Amino acid sequence: MLAAFEGWNDACQSATNVIRHLLGRYEAREIRHISCDGYYDYQVSRPMLCRVTGRPRIIWPQTTFYEIALAPDLRIYAQLAPEPNYRWREYCRQSLHIADEFDVDRIVTLGSMYADCPHTRPLPIDVSHDLDECGRSCDCGANDGEDGYSGPVGIPTVLDDMAREQSFDTTSMWVSIPQYTGNDDCAPATLALLRRLGEEIGFDFDEGDLPSLADAWKAKASMLLRCSDQLADYVHHLEREWDRAEAARKAASADPTQAERLVREAEDFLKGL
Repeated sequence: MLAAFEGWNDACQSATNVIRHLLGRYEAREIRHISCDGYYDYQVSRPMLCRVTGRPRIIWPQTTFYEIALAPDLRIYAQLAPEPNYRWREYCRQSLHIADEFDVDRIVTLGSMYADCPHTRPLPIDVSHDLDECGRSCDCGANDGEDGYSGPVGIPTVLDDMAREQSFDTTSMWVSIPQYTGNDDCAPATLALLRRLGEEIGFDFDEGDLPSLADAWKAKASMLLRCSDQLADYVHHLEREWDRAEAARKAASADPTQAERLVREAEDFLKGL
């Protein structure tokens, strides 16, 4: 079951747009809901007014579960909702009860965050399977270091944690988005998550118009650089950092002991200070 939540965990709506994309490209049906009562602060997650056949109607924030038919013999489930404001433990218990009802054995949470990364390079994707040995999942999109991530978390991490306690397999997937590009929908981030999700479950998703939307988004971001020398210098700095990190990753992959040597050398240097 996929799970994505609007709000703090969903920069540029990139995570929730993965599920919306699947709902638009494949046969899908609503199978369950979680009532909004008791979970939302309506001054934060406000009800929406819409008109159906000319008549006004209030749409309250709610959680919807979908069944999505990817192929005749392959179906997945998806949970889409604004991040709740209250009673997270009870909310997650309800979510996992519904997952268990449909014999789900794996929970995949999706998230997106702003970060210092250039739009001219592949957007970073962080994937963690289950939680780390300290019982934490990376909820910030940062690579796990020796000590892992410590800090505020969102509902995806809480859902991961409680799912693991109930013997579900869990996977957390986060994409990083350049913070200088604004908060409009980021098609490259949605596309990156979709492709990585396909790798995780062994399925080639219909990408629809996401590639062309991603190209348009990159072209718009590049236009920003032509309008600001300061921003261009900043992005060039990010590119150099990205290229250096990529070169280091390739070197470490070619020689796995090299990374350990670098860590030991750095530790010896710090001890000598």
